[in-house]
Amino acid sequence: MDARDEKATGAGAALPFDQAKLDVLLEQAGIDVLVASSKHNVQYLVGGTYRFFFFSHFDAIGLSRYLPLLVYVRGRPEDAAYAGNPMENYERALGKFWMPEFLPTWGSQGAMGAVIERLKKLGKENATIGVERAFLPADAEEMLRGALPSARIVDATVALERLRAQKTPEELDFLRAASNGVVDSMLAAVASHGRPGVTKLDMVEALRREEVSRGLTFEYCLITCGTSLNRAPSDQAWREGEPMSIDSGGNYRGYIGDLCRMAVMGEPDAELQDLLAEIDAIQQAARTPIRAGARGGDIFAAAGEVLRMSPNGNLLDFVAHGMGLISHEAPRLTGSGPVPYPGDDADRPLEAGMVLSIETTLPHPRRGYIKIEDTVAVTETGWEAFGDHGRGWNVAG
Repeated sequence: MDARDEKATGAGAALPFDQAKLDVLLEQAGIDVLVASSKHNVQYLVGGTYRFFFFSHFDAIGLSRYLPLLVYVRGRPEDAAYAGNPMENYERALGKFWMPEFLPTWGSQGAMGAVIERLKKLGKENATIGVERAFLPADAEEMLRGALPSARIVDATVALERLRAQKTPEELDFLRAASNGVVDSMLAAVASHGRPGVTKLDMVEALRREEVSRGLTFEYCLITCGTSLNRAPSDQAWREGEPMSIDSGGNYRGYIGDLCRMAVMGEPDAELQDLLAEIDAIQQAARTPIRAGARGGDIFAAAGEVLRMSPNGNLLDFVAHGMGLISHEAPRLTGSGPVPYPGDDADRPLEAGMVLSIETTLPHPRRGYIKIEDTVAVTETGWEAFGDHGRGWNVAG
């Protein structure tokens, strides 16, 4: 988001998102009023990196939960309101909010009750209201429908995904920092803890400390070693000659770095070298069509040509998906990937500032789980890879 030079709230404060784009997307979806409720979209609409620190890692409190709700009336930011926790007055006092109205309240029903009163005050009882149904508790949606029976309640998820798809330079900096930090942490963990007998749990804990020391929030690590395809951290020991896949997500200021790199205990043999080269060839082929204006689905077509000629093509799996505040966000380029959603963006042009995760996986029956996952940003003339180091065999021991 673009940083604001002044600490201000209410009418006249700079909006931290592209208002014209949001208005067009809401109009195309037939939405008069947006009520955003997911943490990631509230973060984006309030100001890019905003998350209320008290509820950064949990939502439940008492008999209910923290439910931030941001109300935006299409074309009228002066009517916007934010229903948040009373303690968010601390953040408001620091100039974090551009919304003219702050509605302090506790719990999901309290938040929705405040929003309903705001909508009535604005005369929106008969409006089409866009909500995030996957991120709106049942008690809150039930209240909304009961209090405004003439309103039409629709899902605004796709419109908000499209709003976030094209990243600003500042967002790209966050994603670049997250990706570089994750890969640097992987290499450091392999260098410091990679010795025969170390467990997967030990390696994950070392990785967590490395990511935190670089200013990242550690989120997860999917990890394998040897011939096992089990990616859960465990007491399994890493033995001489065995490969290890390290697939980790760490975020910087809310933006996710999600990459996978390979390590091996001792020097890799010729077969391991060939297998990783086979994967890398697909990864590199997938980058070739990437540029602003290119069809998103061409990434799969380019990777598929190489995959079909690969010696292990019948075992290999390729996918590309959007990255940003969440994993698998827009652009959504396939309807047959591991995470189920429609590939609505496969035939749409890529835009400069979109960020993609590109990953090729080989669950080899004799050598184990071998994978590379890269992060690539779309530019006007091509692409830029983030965290694009450590992509070969990283030798431990």
